[in-house]
Amino acid sequence: MEDRFIYQMEPWIGKEERDAVCAYLESGGWLTEYRYTRMFEKMIADYTGASFASVVSNGTVSLFAALMACGIGPGDEVIVPDFTMIATANAVRWIGATPVLVDIEEKTLCLDLEKAEAAITPRTRAIMVVALNGRAPDMAALTSLCQAHGLWIIEDAAQALGARQKGRHLGTFGHIGSFSFSAPKIITTGQGGALITNDADLYDQIVKIRDFGREKPGMDIHIALGYNMKFTDLQAVVGIEQMKKLPERVERKKQMFARYRSNLADVPGVQFIETNPEDTPPWFIDILVDDRESLAAYLKEHGIGTRPFYPPIHTQVPYRGAPGEFPVTERLAAKGLWLPSSLFLTDDDIDRICEHIREFYHRGTRLAFQV
Repeated sequence: MEDRFIYQMEPWIGKEERDAVCAYLESGGWLTEYRYTRMFEKMIADYTGASFASVVSNGTVSLFAALMACGIGPGDEVIVPDFTMIATANAVRWIGATPVLVDIEEKTLCLDLEKAEAAITPRTRAIMVVALNGRAPDMAALTSLCQAHGLWIIEDAAQALGARQKGRHLGTFGHIGSFSFSAPKIITTGQGGALITNDADLYDQIVKIRDFGREKPGMDIHIALGYNMKFTDLQAVVGIEQMKKLPERVERKKQMFARYRSNLADVPGVQFIETNPEDTPPWFIDILVDDRESLAAYLKEHGIGTRPFYPPIHTQVPYRGAPGEFPVTERLAAKGLWLPSSLFLTDDDIDRICEHIREFYHRGTRLAFQV
């Protein structure tokens, strides 16, 4: 249907999730975290290959908990890419440390490791690497870099559930990996986050941090500083059904990216980010164009939603004046556009979107949509 507006992203909640929620409510469950939360955590650990998984209230909280578990706080520095969702840098601020912004590499839109190494100081305690849109820098090289300098690796893999590098799931290369289950993600529980690790001591710290520092759940004996970051079983029953569908969704994301790229391969001015189709199911379909605002306006006129790339962190109000130079981030962030990426999209929908993009470039329409 040509008149159906195609949103850039929609969450996909099916009958299975609705039935599971109704069954849980009818069972008299207490809503808070319990048996289903533990089941959801096990599914995440099994899927990623991590030894431990702990779910929390959202993806920003998960980054905060990861930093806290690593003992990072006031006076410390954490290297963060300048191109990321602002929550990455905000979590570092929240813990009381200083986010040190570093430019990205053009190939992956992820942290430039050479520039990251140049930014290391005696106060640097960690690198928070972001798997932006399911892609990551060379994780073996990052591991070697951090080992050489005695740094923690925290992987912000919020956009990378289902993504791998050389067969290994992103989030498992570092000391702690963090995921998000907010509405646009490949699986969602409305809000929510998860931490994975292979380190039993870090896992023990995370479990205490998310539950007021309690020695044991339900007991008011507190042996560490902690907060209320807990998940709920009501969310977990949704998450369990979503996890059952994850392998199918990962494959569909790969198919969608391939169809977009094939349809637009001969369109001048449309550039795709280099992507390994075996490892990476891009969360959002991303392109680079010189006339982003004009193209977005044209697509909206034809019932198609898009979303511009994140602005560089150093241009956001809380971070203006941050030291450093960010030429790659500035150039690519200004050109980036996320196309419709919902799992609701049919092949016909993708073909329709691509046809309008082709029209925009091939028929001189772009001149009428200068904004």
